[in-house]
Amino acid sequence: MSGNELKKSNRVVWWQPAMIMFLKLSVWIAAPIIIALYLGKWLDKKYHSEPWLLLSCISIAFIISIAGLIVNAFKELKK
Repeated sequence: MSGNELKKSNRVVWWQPAMIMFLKLSVWIAAPIIIALYLGKWLDKKYHSEPWLLLSCISIAFIISIAGLIVNAFKELKK
């Protein structure tokens, strides 16, 4: 492989860093909420406490999502 071909293969596409950041932030939003939905429904069925454990799990997931977004935002700002 020549030097020119090596430079082309290592080049980052202009939109790639933005897409990676978008995916990271999307996971921080979606993953805790989806997990909380399933966990909350399961706990409500197990303990017959509808809808309180579901609402509690979603509230905790919301706090986790916000914290994850803030931490990742500050990491991106430092770059």
